[in-house]
Amino acid sequence: MPAESHCKIASFIWSICNLLRGPYKRNEYRKVILPLTVLRRLDCILAPTKAAVLKEHAAIKTKGDNIKLPGLTA
Repeated sequence: MPAESHCKIASFIWSICNLLRGPYKRNEYRKVILPLTVLRRLDCILAPTKAAVLKEHAAIKTKGDNIKLPGLTA
């Protein structure tokens, strides 16, 4: 990752910390920032397959659980 990109990401995260400063104490930031960072990373990783998963879910959503669960985990 280029240094400029890293600095932009770091300053973005710190700007979020500044927004949270009101309801959260400084030592509580990690309780919010880390889970949101993990969720965003998962969203980025799963983005290429999202359309296929939603299409498959639409096709089997009215079927029973014994058909749904194996179809979505395969």
